[in-house]
Amino acid sequence: MTTSGLAHRVTRTGILLALMLFAVVPLLSMFTTALAAPGSTPQGLSWPSDPHWHNFVDAWSAANFVALFRSSTLIVLGVVPATVAMATAAGYALAQLNVPFGKAIYGFLLIGLTLPFEALITPLYYDLRSMGLLGTRLAIVLPLIGLLMPFGVFWMRAHFLGAEPAITEAAKVDGANTWQTFRRIHLPLATSAWSALSVLFFLASWNQYLLPLVLVDDPTKRTVAGGLGAFQGQYGTDIVLLCAGSLLIILPSLVIFLIFQRNFVKALMQGAVK
Repeated sequence: MTTSGLAHRVTRTGILLALMLFAVVPLLSMFTTALAAPGSTPQGLSWPSDPHWHNFVDAWSAANFVALFRSSTLIVLGVVPATVAMATAAGYALAQLNVPFGKAIYGFLLIGLTLPFEALITPLYYDLRSMGLLGTRLAIVLPLIGLLMPFGVFWMRAHFLGAEPAITEAAKVDGANTWQTFRRIHLPLATSAWSALSVLFFLASWNQYLLPLVLVDDPTKRTVAGGLGAFQGQYGTDIVLLCAGSLLIILPSLVIFLIFQRNFVKALMQGAVK
């Protein structure tokens, strides 16, 4: 190996290690803090002499995570399948079919990506109130579907634009119509793209905090992120239980990402490698 090649490899490894530490160290700090004595304020990254594993049980009970996990699961099941299905169909149509005013529709969707999320909260509040949905889980599900759709269509359209035209032509020669070509050929080939999109939408729905806080009064109908407010009192915050609760919230996201990690990486690499 030449000197330049060795230097390049060392630099690349060093950058990867720095990025890994940037992601892992905060999680380790939260974990050691979650094991500290209740009511204490740990300083720095150090393993407690007497780990309090029961802090996770106390955090689970204090925040009523049973109800919140159930509510978050219902919200995710309402948002992710519907949004992924519609975004996949719309992305395919805009990429492979001659949709009337397709470029204009895609332009409007791109404008949706530029809108600040916080700017839509007030009009959403009044619209949902007039529809009688304020305070229900639909007040979270329906806006999330609309807010996630522009990115979903952008993601899936980019994938279908890279599909080989010869595949579609071969399907037409075999007598397949548009729906059969999409369902039997392009959809299976897009498994990595729509499964990665499902992971992203799961994370966005599971960790949603602002919409449930503003649009739903009942804490048991919000997402798990809202449960962190249980550890913040008028005169202080229980840092130990807050970290324990945060780790409990993060755990499902980590599990989902690890399960679909290969599909996620494959989807990201499809545009870089032919």
